[in-house]
Amino acid sequence: MSRWEPGARERLVVAAVELFSEKGYDDTTVSEIAERAGLTKSTFFRYFPDKRELLVAGQETLGTLFAEGIAGAPPGATPLEAVGAGLEAVAGAMGPINRELWPRMKAAIAASAELQERDALKSVGLAASMTSALVARGVPEPTAHLAAELGLLAFKRGYAEWTEGDSDNGLAHYMSVALNELRAATATLG
Repeated sequence: MSRWEPGARERLVVAAVELFSEKGYDDTTVSEIAERAGLTKSTFFRYFPDKRELLVAGQETLGTLFAEGIAGAPPGATPLEAVGAGLEAVAGAMGPINRELWPRMKAAIAASAELQERDALKSVGLAASMTSALVARGVPEPTAHLAAELGLLAFKRGYAEWTEGDSDNGLAHYMSVALNELRAATATLG
C-alpha cells in the first residue's frame, strides 16, 4: 500500500462513499476504507479522526470560500448579492467528482442517523461562516443570519439540482436560480 501518493484525502472520500453505498455506513470500517483507497489505516487517521468526518471533508474549505466570496462582493452589494458572490466562489471549487459522488453520499446520509446529525452540524457551520462574513461587511446580525440561511438553502437546492440534473449548466447557474427563487419567495412573506 502506498502512503504518500497524491490525492490521498480525495481517494479516501471516494472509497468511503463507495463502501457506504455498498455496505452501509455502520458496516463499513476504517480499515476497509483505507484498503479500498490503496492506503494504510494510519494514513486514514492522518486525514480524518474517524469515518464520520469523511462526510464533512472540505467543510472548512467551503466555509472559507463562502466567506471570501462574500468579503469580495462589491461594496454596495446587498446582503443577498454578497451571498450570491459566496455561492459563486463555492461553485467554482466544485467539480465532476462532487457531482458524481453526491447521490451515493445522499443515500448514505439518509440511511444513517449518525450521518444525518453530522450533516446538520455541517449546515450550521456553513451558515455561521456566511453570517460572520456578512457581519464583517457591516450587515446587522439578524439580517446577516437570515441572508446566510437563505444562502445555505440556495446552496443545497442548487447542488441537488446540479447533481440530479442532466443539463450542461454549471453549479453556479443552479445556485443562482435557487437564490433568485428564494429572494422572490421572501417578498411574498409580508
